Parts: sequence; C-alpha cells; structure tokens
Amino acid sequence: MADTVTLRTRKFMRNALLARKQMVVDILHAGKPNISKDDLRTKLAELYKADKDAVSVFGLRTHFGGGKTTGFALIYDNVESLNKFEPAYRRIRYGLATKVEKPSRQQRKQRKNKQKELRGTAKVKGAKKKADK
Repeated sequence: MADTVTLRTRKFMRNALLARKQMVVDILHAGKPNISKDDLRTKLAELYKADKDAVSVFGLRTHFGGGKTTGFALIYDNVESLNKFEPAYRRIRYGLATKVEKPSRQQRKQRKNKQKELRGTAKVKGAKKKADK
C-alpha cells in the first residue's frame, strides 16, 4: 500500500428521484500527493461501471498530515440526468457546458448608473453634461 491509491466508499445511497448514486469517497494515498479529480472520476466510473462523463466529484478535503482525502461523489444514470440536475459551474468544470462571458460586476454597475444619468434626454451617443456656473 506504499505507493498505491485505494478508494473506499461509504454512506452509499441510491437516489431514484435525481437518477443517481451518491456516496462519500475516502481516498488513501500514503506517500503520494493528492489524486486529481479527473483520475478519481475515471476510477469511480470503472468501479461502478458507468460513463466517466456521468460522474461528479467535489468537496475533497485532505486530512492533516496527508495520506487520506475525503470527498463526495455523484454517479448519474446517464449524462442527460447529469446535465439536468448538476449546477452549471460543475458542468463547466467537466467540459459539459460553456461559461457565459459577461462584463465584470463593476462594469455592469457603471453602465446601469450611466443609463440613469441619461434617462429622459435624447440619446444620441450620450447626452452632454450640463455646465454648472
């Protein structure tokens, strides 16, 4: 066990309403650094005879001193149910969705406030400010 990675699952539950199996995963990796989530998804997929794209792993925490990591895993019945129930940020991590590019929060607020200044004026490339005397 010196240079191997062992997976143990506990608190296994079949969730029929969300079409998935959910469990706590304990990873024993004595003498090795943390295992990547991608490798973990592959190992769980072959262990439970599922498609790698239907496996979601998150919440990994390494115990003090190393050697043991605990996290949470969801194995969906198919990729369609994963796309239906998983949050968008996790689907983006797995490459199953694309991130929506939008301006930064500060730019959106500045644009909103600029529109408040221009309200009620003729909008021809922005109204000119009134000069105070």
